Amino acid sequence: MQENRHIGSKMTDSKYFTTTKKGEIFELKAELNSDKKEKKKEAVKKVIASMTVGKDVSALFPDVVNCMQTDNLELKKLVYLYLMNYAKSQPDMAIMAVNTFVKDCEDPNPLIRALAVRTMGCIRVDKITEYLCEPLRKCLKDEDPYVRKTAAVCVAKLHDINAQLVEDQGFLDTLKDLISDSNPMVVANAVAALSEIAESHPNSNLLDLNPQSINKLLTALNECTEWGQIFILDCLANYSPRDDRESQSICERVTPRLSHANSAVVLSAVKVLMKFMEMLPKDLDYYGTLLKKLAPPLVTLLSAEPELQYVALRNINLIVQKRPEILKHEMKVFFVKYNDPIYVKLEKLDIMIRLASQANIAQVIYSNNLYQTYTV
Repeated sequence: MQENRHIGSKMTDSKYFTTTKKGEIFELKAELNSDKKEKKKEAVKKVIASMTVGKDVSALFPDVVNCMQTDNLELKKLVYLYLMNYAKSQPDMAIMAVNTFVKDCEDPNPLIRALAVRTMGCIRVDKITEYLCEPLRKCLKDEDPYVRKTAAVCVAKLHDINAQLVEDQGFLDTLKDLISDSNPMVVANAVAALSEIAESHPNSNLLDLNPQSINKLLTALNECTEWGQIFILDCLANYSPRDDRESQSICERVTPRLSHANSAVVLSAVKVLMKFMEMLPKDLDYYGTLLKKLAPPLVTLLSAEPELQYVALRNINLIVQKRPEILKHEMKVFFVKYNDPIYVKLEKLDIMIRLASQANIAQVIYSNNLYQTYTV
């Protein structure tokens, strides 16, 4: 029964992907202008299906845009998807959608407001950017955090299209203000947007952090998603603490990220700790404790798939060049295995050479002999 139901579901979906028939565009045009909501939604689904398989349905642009005037969230998502795909090739007609964007950005439903501002950022048409500034400004100060976090990302996308406009409208200052937002996801997205913009303007002072903003970032670190944590940690790595006490305080709050399941979070945390350790006195008890805490998460990364192992090994190689004492007692984990890919083997051998000393040279020789025994 379940199998039949699954087949039936496939057959139901396949009706949207039927081959092009003569006059199909005219049929779709008529259905898109139908008074029946369900028929209109089915027509938009057919248009999206045709677009997905590479058919040109740009001739239906004005008819699809007219379908934006709806409270149905599913239908609105489909129309916005169509807009994102065809707006660049139909810039003059894309202006037709501006009024709906403005209206949707004031909709009582925060999901629709967020959907509108997200689509605005994805429509890369310079002609309409000026019209989108006012709705974006409202969304950046929206009462709902979901809308604010979506608007923060939109600023970065708009900056990529027209950097001067974003600066003139004061959106960069608004993004900086969002770093102090009460919602951790808004903070993370604001940091992500500013970081992306800063990449194209390396000499700018967009992420000029102070102790107050650092405290906000560290608070948000405990509550945002793993990708938000990566952006925040990478941002923290660019901060220069005032003294060793502030360095230790930041290290203490970042250290729990070392046990995170996501390897990218772990490596970003290691990057922060490696930088701030430089300001800690070597004779401080905490310095020795921190060194011991750094080794286990790095070793754990080497139990992942070969591709992830390689990324971890490349990072470990840099760490070993700077602070070999972190992994000086972990030589065994770098022993080459017979089934390691060649790129992993070479990286392990390079790290072993860097870690080699009078104290562990016997281990290195034993590992080499053992490997030769298995590969002969």
